[in-house]
Amino acid sequence: MSDERRRSDSTSSEEHTARADSAVARESPRWRLLGLLFGISLVLLGLDVLTKSLAIARLEGQPPVELFGGALYLVLFRNPGAAFSIATGLTWVLALLAIVVIGVIIWFAPKLRSKGWAVGIGLVLGGATGNLVDRIFREPGPLRGHVIDFLSVLAPDGSVWPVFNLADSGIVCGGVLIVLLALLGYDYDGTVQRKKSRSAADEGKDERAPGAIEREDSGADSERSGATDPERGDGEEKS
Repeated sequence: MSDERRRSDSTSSEEHTARADSAVARESPRWRLLGLLFGISLVLLGLDVLTKSLAIARLEGQPPVELFGGALYLVLFRNPGAAFSIATGLTWVLALLAIVVIGVIIWFAPKLRSKGWAVGIGLVLGGATGNLVDRIFREPGPLRGHVIDFLSVLAPDGSVWPVFNLADSGIVCGGVLIVLLALLGYDYDGTVQRKKSRSAADEGKDERAPGAIEREDSGADSERSGATDPERGDGEEKS
């Protein structure tokens, strides 16, 4: 009996260890994805704050700086509204909206299982936080601060494309990446829609297979009964 108990105890301990290892294997990708997401957002936030500080120090009161043969200009612009100078009189609403977006992203982040989605949401989070920092800490006051923009494409006055910053670039690039992944069928949980549909179709085939077997069996039974009927008929004729 003692040997059997030892074997059962060792088997149960091995199963417990295997379950623990599998749980760790499932959890570790989540923490890596969270590190990727928040790492990208922190790097973007740091670059955004740094470049805005340099823009204020170097471009305040200075003429636009031409780069790449006029493809890009550095010019300081304080934007009280959103991108494309929309809602310039609703700065506090935009600040509150950014807070809500950041809160939703932080709540949603642990559900991610896709690297692509982690990168896209990390860019959006970093960009939204960067512009929110301006709205909270810059003049004229908290939740009314103007966002610092300093990048202008093809024209020094933003006439071709609105003046923007690194935070805006992160939001746009992250949003485009998320939309592209969604269109290609890649979900935030790491699954692919095409694989889901195929697996569902396979499950449907598996579910239909027993029914076909039953129908075949019933057909075989009917054939057997039909084969015996003539004998019964013959018996009736003989009688």
